[in-house]
Amino acid sequence: MSAPERISPRGVTPPEPSELLARGELTVRGRVREASNAVLYCTVEYEGHSVACVYKPVAGERPLWDFPDGTLAQREVAAYELSEATGWGLVPPTVLRDGPYGQGMCQLWIEAATGGDGEDGEDGDGAPGLLALVDGDEPGPGWKAVAFAEVDEGRTALLVHADDERLRRLAVLDAVINNGDRKGGHLLPTADGRLYAIDHGVTFNADDKLRTLLWGWAGEPLTDEALAVLRRLADRLADGDPLTARLSELITETEIAALRARIAGLLRSGRHPKPSGQWPAIPWPPV
Repeated sequence: MSAPERISPRGVTPPEPSELLARGELTVRGRVREASNAVLYCTVEYEGHSVACVYKPVAGERPLWDFPDGTLAQREVAAYELSEATGWGLVPPTVLRDGPYGQGMCQLWIEAATGGDGEDGEDGDGAPGLLALVDGDEPGPGWKAVAFAEVDEGRTALLVHADDERLRRLAVLDAVINNGDRKGGHLLPTADGRLYAIDHGVTFNADDKLRTLLWGWAGEPLTDEALAVLRRLADRLADGDPLTARLSELITETEIAALRARIAGLLRSGRHPKPSGQWPAIPWPPV
């Protein structure tokens, strides 16, 4: 399924994507069937402009015992708000709005680049050029090891991800939002060199839930840029800040307190987190 072109009347400045998503007329065009919850492919039109988007109605969410408060849609929007606060722009524009099946999350559709398998490796499904399976015990230059994986009966391969600054920023963001499901299929590199990440419904839990394919930097020092971003986030999560007020509409006060604690912990250690060892650190399936 390919996204339709943005319609921009000549001489008219298009609205910001978030405004278009929030105000436009939402029309369902199809369904993403491989998703576990209801995910609808749509177009949204506003003042002569149109974009493709994904609409996930709350009515189509399956209840999760460990996320009893709020909705997956609210957490998706909260992840976008945190991503924007970092300045990294890793999550596509995402809003909470009413639609044909009630309130839900509406997110700009991202057309991912295709091709570009990892060098000397097999295709890392869902993230061309960013993930690969390689033979041997060590990753090659430009790659970071994650774990060994069984690829067929009696054969294992090393799962690796690119030593890529975009992925490293995402690993920091995931640690902040406590992402419990960072899979390869959630990574969307685009033809213009951007990287977007999607599917953030299982985030912001007050308990440590971090599960990800991006463990390659585990235990390594955070970059100076990441530390500066974390300090800025800590300041912006003070009581009375607009970011805190916005998050209070989407997640609980307990979850906001845990968010602050995670940022403070990263700043104290100055390092990427390591797997806790108390549960599987890699999501299943990993793609």
